[in-house]
Formats: sequence, structure tokens, C-alpha cells
Amino acid sequence: MKHTTYILILFLLFSCNGKAQKNEKEAEIFKISKTEAEWKTILTEEQFYVLRKAGTERPFTSPLNKNYEKGIYTCAACNTPLFHSETKFDSGTGWPSFDKEIKGSVAFSTDYDLGYARTEEHCATCGGHLGHVFNDGPKNTTGKRHCINGDALNFIPEK
Repeated sequence: MKHTTYILILFLLFSCNGKAQKNEKEAEIFKISKTEAEWKTILTEEQFYVLRKAGTERPFTSPLNKNYEKGIYTCAACNTPLFHSETKFDSGTGWPSFDKEIKGSVAFSTDYDLGYARTEEHCATCGGHLGHVFNDGPKNTTGKRHCINGDALNFIPEK
């Protein structure tokens, strides 16, 4: 009986944490806000899955993963500039990776979807899910690896 009580208490603690986190995310207000139906008319099915449903594209499927042109990477939903091409590097993970975001363009939250804490990245303008940031990036720069879904990005080449 005592063992069952402890399990029940742990279950309640974890389920409360998840709900509180989701309510916190939903409470955020972004400069650009649209209904789900409006986003569906603007985004492709893949972009909607990643940006609005916090999905993840399959690794090594984005043409932006191996893009080495000079330019700027913007949010595919609202065109906010997010990353400069000079900060992009090949992490070998199969997703476009950057060691630094453009200041003020990315918002961060904590994601427990896999059962442990990860730092999730969102577009600071529209709230679109971009990916996650890890502390295993290039040590000679920031040490950060912004692991970003290609479907969340547009690329604008330098003129």
C-alpha cells in the first residue's frame, strides 16, 4: 500500500509539471499571432508540423543542412532573421546547426517531452518551434549547437 501511494504521488507530480509547462507556453504572446487555420494556409504541411506542432523533421532530409552559401536564415513562418550563415557549421547530426542566434530573434523554453530537460528554441516574433540548443557546439566559438529544423527556415542568399 505504501509503495502504491509513493508511485501515485510521483505520477501526480510529473503530470502537474507537464500541464503547468504547457499552460506557460500557451500564455506567451508573440508579435505575430494567427489561428491554426491561418497558419495552415501560409505554411506547407511539413512546416506546419515543425513550427506549430513542435515536430521534428527526419535528419539529413533538409537541403539547408548542406547549404554553405553566404546569407541569412529566417523563420519560415514570419521571415524574422534568426541566424547568419557565418555561424552555421556541420555538426554531423543531419540538421542545420548554428553556434549563435541573432540577438533577440529567438526565445527559449524548457522542454520535457523526452522525459528530461532540453532547451527548446522558438521564433521570438511568431512563437514557431525551431529546434533545440545544446552545449556540445564548437569550443572555439560559443560552445553552443543550435540544432534547427530546416523546415522552420528560409534562406536568403547574400547579394
